[in-house]
Amino acid sequence: MFHGSIPALVTPFKNGAVDRDAFAALVERQIAGGSSALVPVGTTGETSTLSTQEHKDVVTLCVEITKGRVPVIAGAGANATDEAIELVEHAKTVGADAALVVCPYYNNPNQEGLEAHFRAINDAVALPILLYNVPGRTVVDLAPDTVARLAQLPNIVGIKDATGDMDRVSQHAAAIPEGTQFVQLSGDDPSALGHLAMGGMGCISVTANVMPEACAAMHKAFHAGNLDEARAIERKLIALHKAMFCSPSPGPAKYALSRLGLCTDEVRLPITSPGAEKRAEIDQAMALAGLNA
Repeated sequence: MFHGSIPALVTPFKNGAVDRDAFAALVERQIAGGSSALVPVGTTGETSTLSTQEHKDVVTLCVEITKGRVPVIAGAGANATDEAIELVEHAKTVGADAALVVCPYYNNPNQEGLEAHFRAINDAVALPILLYNVPGRTVVDLAPDTVARLAQLPNIVGIKDATGDMDRVSQHAAAIPEGTQFVQLSGDDPSALGHLAMGGMGCISVTANVMPEACAAMHKAFHAGNLDEARAIERKLIALHKAMFCSPSPGPAKYALSRLGLCTDEVRLPITSPGAEKRAEIDQAMALAGLNA
């Protein structure tokens, strides 16, 4: 079910509120561009600064607009297990196909606590769950042997790994019993092609917000065995991958989308918009990728 280019959607704002019309247009653009699934309210969707009601509303809106044309993987992470369960329950209720659950942040749990957190979610809600390991944001790192144990649970179906460590693909595959259905997705655009080569199936992407067609084409080329084509596309995208994190995300992605006339560049504090120097860097990366904003 989960493969290829999967955008971690931005949540557009207008005058401080969620811009529902802009969000709907972004969803339609992603589907038309060949994205394989959609992730509303992940880290790139500014989940940390949305209210719980806004979070739920955006997930509901994404499901309603998508109408089953591609899977919806609802962001549902929280640093409190009970809150994560509430968000996963909501995702199931409104018809999302899966939930993306990040490791609990700030609490700094050990491996025992991380495993207990995900087991509690697995036991509470019958919805496919993708683990989300991003130590750069959560401080904690979900170890491969912990991933292997969680992969045996009925509702844990895969992982988004944003460590940028391609060894993890092989480590997970070696630790998980043969025959277990467990999808590995990259959460790091610059290493996504390498992740595919190591055995991954796709990428939950920031860059795909800006260039959905190109990101989808890179994955399709790789899976079709056209490695030279996939490499050529990646060479055009690499500067944009880097530019998406030249200042705190999703500021660069929203700025790029504003240059394309698709939404405002509004973000919520403590995230701030890129300054003039960083905007010039993003403009240059867009031009190198073939975007004439």
